[in-house]
Parts: sequence; structure tokens; C-alpha cells
Amino acid sequence: MPSARYVSRLTRQTQALILAGGRGTRLEMLTNWRAKPAVPFGGQFRIIDFALSNCLHSGIRRIAVLTQYKSHSLIRHLMVGWKKLNTDHGDILDIIPAQQWLEDETWYQGTADAVFQSLDIIEAYGHKYTIILAGDHIYKMDYGEMLAEHVRSGADMTVACNTVGLDEARSFGVMQVDDANWIRGFSEKPDQPEPIPQDPEHALASMGIYVFNSDFLRAALEADARATGSSHDFGKDIIPRSINSGHRILAFPLERAAQGQPYWRDVGTLDALYEANMELLSDEPRLNVHASEWPIFTYPVQGPPAKFTDHGPRGGCTIVDSIIGNGCIVSDSSVVRSLVFNDCRIHNDCELEGALIHASCEIGQGSRLKNVLLDNGCIVPPGSIIGHDHARDAECFHVTENGLVVVNREMLGQERRYQPPDYCHIPPQLD
Repeated sequence: MPSARYVSRLTRQTQALILAGGRGTRLEMLTNWRAKPAVPFGGQFRIIDFALSNCLHSGIRRIAVLTQYKSHSLIRHLMVGWKKLNTDHGDILDIIPAQQWLEDETWYQGTADAVFQSLDIIEAYGHKYTIILAGDHIYKMDYGEMLAEHVRSGADMTVACNTVGLDEARSFGVMQVDDANWIRGFSEKPDQPEPIPQDPEHALASMGIYVFNSDFLRAALEADARATGSSHDFGKDIIPRSINSGHRILAFPLERAAQGQPYWRDVGTLDALYEANMELLSDEPRLNVHASEWPIFTYPVQGPPAKFTDHGPRGGCTIVDSIIGNGCIVSDSSVVRSLVFNDCRIHNDCELEGALIHASCEIGQGSRLKNVLLDNGCIVPPGSIIGHDHARDAECFHVTENGLVVVNREMLGQERRYQPPDYCHIPPQLD
């Protein structure tokens, strides 16, 4: 069936708002110095690159990013890495930091409040439709398909949804829909999620992606701002109130707009983030970041190609099912099922298995790392053994429920200052 979307008529009348102000507390030490959307992913990306890339591929080129918590590295990434949007052609990338209104000394109180406080800026562009996106999910999706269905159905609001297991559903908004996909019930993070009637082991979860008629969005936000006891959140307040008021709220399944296999991950925990990275290493990953028809854009760190050295009969490198970033040097070592970001140095006689190594790390000679996540700029002393004895690891590092060992510079007793490689005209971000 041919696509129903009309880029020139719908997406050009649409502004995207990316909510990127969350603390991401479940990512613990990875968000001590950065917002969750700025967390590295997949060898060279930041999490927010997925929502931004989806916008560009969908023909939505007027985008506002709402920031709040520890936003410096996120804003820097947007300013340096997202020059693809051409203001001369009407493109917009507007970065809107949290602002305290004169009559109110609070920051954003919820997702809906974040948009409400920025309405004067948002509405200045005069778009007919508004799509609201979370900046901290990993997925590929054509928003144009969702917009087309929103307009065709005559909905006031459309919510993207995905089928998830009942245990996982407790972390999301769960909806009940009729045969025409109109939402008849919605509960945010329920203790007992209501399953899909024909599938008792799964529930229909909100993806945190909403399309609004812009006039309806304003009315809903104004009503929410006046509501006593509201938490000013789309999932907890706006959606249930709109359903109860008789407004037309539509559910849109991800599989109707997914690019490749339907894939969506809320990488909100250390284990979920690690597993999503490791999934990229399979022969046919559900999320294929190498697919040329829907590339994920980012700021590609400039540097030389990766280098692998062999120093004699007992030397040489073994690289198996791994991604190695540019600027890396690997000497006489084994790297198995691992992702190594740019500008890392792995000295000789090291063994890495199931390792997720963020940018600008150095791993000393003879080290053994297994199921380890190193945050940016870590210098691992020679002879270190991490990930082989969890009781010992827990004395110095952080060990997750699934046995992932997370290490950052502070745990290694290292300062946050770092001297970038000589070829870097823009220093790498270590936050």
C-alpha cells in the first residue's frame, strides 16, 4: 500500500518539540555531569541524535529542544553537530533552556509544564501541528506517517504506541483502545497494567510521542495550568483529562511507521543502555545503524582511522563482533563483542569482552575487562582486572543487578581535565 503522507503539506506545517530536560537518575553516574539525551550510544552517537534524525528524515525541519538539567554538553553537541539544519532555507533548531517566570520561582514541574512555559516562543512560528518527542529514546520512525493518520482521522491528539511485556509496561503509560484505535483508557506507570484483550501477556504502551493540533495543545495546557493538584505531565494529566472530556485521542502503532524492524528502547537504566548497545553487534540487529536508507546523523568526531598493531610472533590483534571508533589504537590485544568509541588507546596484551568503552579512554597493558562500561576519559591502570570478580569490583566500582560493572573517572581517582589529541580542532566532550 502506498504511503499516505504528504511532506510538503503536513510536515512543513509541523514543529517538533524535543523534551530533553530530564535528569535520567536511573542512569546514575552517567548523568552526574550530563543530561540523559546527551549520553553516548552506539560507538559515536548521542541518544538525542535518534529523535533529531527521525525529524530530518520525516521532513520536519523546524525543531525546538527544551533543556533543563546539566545541559551544557547537550547544547554544545547541538550547536557543533547539528549544523545540517539550514536557516537560510527556513530550517530552525531552537534551543530553549528552562526559564523561571517572574511570578514563579520554580523550574519545569513536568513535561506539560515545560511546553506551557515555552508556549510564547513555540507559537511565534505559527505551526498548525505540533509533535512532541522524548529526547531519550532509541528508535527509527517516520513521523510523517503518524501525522498523515492524525489528520485523516480528525483526531485532536495522537499518541504513538508500542506493544511491550506486562512487566515492562509498569514503566510506561498504558492505554486501552477500541477497534478503530481510539484511546478509551490511559494509566501512567500502573502497578497492574491492563493487558491487550487478545494478548494477556502484553500491554499497549505510550512511546512518549504526541501529535497535537496546535490550538488544542494550547487549550489543554492552559486548562492543566489552572487545574488544582495537577502534576503537569502529559501522561499523568493531559491525556487522561482529554479522554475524560470527550476529546478524540488516537493511538498510532509504531509498526506502521518503523524503518526496518519495529524497534524502540527506553534506555533508562544502566542495564538497558548496555544491552541496547550490545544488540548493535549482532549479524542482523533490529536497530541497524549502518542502514544507508535511514542513517542516524551526529557530529562525527574528526580524526584518523582506527589502527591495529602487531609486534611479533606473540602479538597481533583479535577483533571479533566489535565496533571500533576512529582515532583508536589497539596494540596486540583481543577485543570481543565490544564497542569502543573514538580516541581510545588499548595497550598490548589486553583482553576486552562485552566492553562498552566511551570516548578517550586508555586501557593499560595486561588489563582484563569483561562486561564493563567505562565512561569517557577513564585511564585504567596496567594489569587491571575488572568484571571477573563482582564482590571485588563492588568495593571500587558500581555493579548493576545484571552484573554490569560501571566505571568512571571519579572511581579511578582521576580528575575531569583531559588533554585532547593534537588533531582535535574541537576538544572531545568528557561530560
